Amino acid sequence: MRERRRGGAVGAMADGNADWMGSLPPALRSLPLSNLAIPGSHDSFSYWVDEKSPVGPDQATAIKHLARISLVRKIMKKWSVTQNLTFKEQLEGGIRYFDLRVSSKPGEIGQEIYFIHGLFGIKVWDGLKEMNSFLEQHPKEVIFLDFNHFYAMDDSHHHFLINRIRSAFESKLCCVECVEYVTLLYMWEKKHQVLIFYHHPLYQAYPFLWPGNKMPAPWANTTNVHKLLQFLETTLGERSRYGTFHVSQAILTPRVKTIARHLIRGLKNTLVHRNLPMILNWVKAQKPGVMGVNIITSDFVELVDFAATVIALNDLLLEEDESAT
Repeated sequence: MRERRRGGAVGAMADGNADWMGSLPPALRSLPLSNLAIPGSHDSFSYWVDEKSPVGPDQATAIKHLARISLVRKIMKKWSVTQNLTFKEQLEGGIRYFDLRVSSKPGEIGQEIYFIHGLFGIKVWDGLKEMNSFLEQHPKEVIFLDFNHFYAMDDSHHHFLINRIRSAFESKLCCVECVEYVTLLYMWEKKHQVLIFYHHPLYQAYPFLWPGNKMPAPWANTTNVHKLLQFLETTLGERSRYGTFHVSQAILTPRVKTIARHLIRGLKNTLVHRNLPMILNWVKAQKPGVMGVNIITSDFVELVDFAATVIALNDLLLEEDESAT
């Protein structure tokens, strides 16, 4: 068995993994994307949130009242931010799956849609344009955009957002297809680079919107790293053999009492820093494939060598291929 190399067959650590999909060996280009190991980010857009704007409609009424105090919004920011890197920086570092929650701004004229996690983030349109600029420069890279939470949005807001998505990516959008057909070679042949997952019934009206059930992302909802790892193992074991992608959310979620005890420290200093090494060790022990890991997401993806570690798992598929031949 070959020695595992950091970055391995996908290499490219020097350039930040910006072209890791295009650099995969031929044997992996014909595998379904659902069988590859792909790094993703949790609450991908939260690198910037607006502490000066009102609290978002995703929050409870009591929080909205409290957040009229500017100090409360500053504390909220410490717990709402789960990433430090912009979309461009995440893409250059190898992240290919993006977890997206969106909302209109109640009281604002027009139908503009923003990213949201407690506090409002940037306009979705600005984020989509930033991603498309990267894709223009890296034509063999493929991204997954998972629109999984919608707030304060009626059908007209949805149609507005969907038209924005279409305008941003145009022919790069991959229409819904049998999951097993979607390989890198398939995407390259059709010059597609973007798969959109849309967790709302309106997906049925647009051929380029994949239903949310094709991208299951079981959530452990725990502050305990041991419970998280057990949950990840259990849900991997229950993964559908065919017909869907799969997200392993390698993230810890603060409880209200966690936040109350560590108000000023924030998410990164309370939960993420001390538990990331153990989570990364779990990632290193995984194997992609039909019943293995597919997409793995993390908070603060730059704090450890997260993306490179996930990408390197694809070497195991090469070893499997070599042993089969």
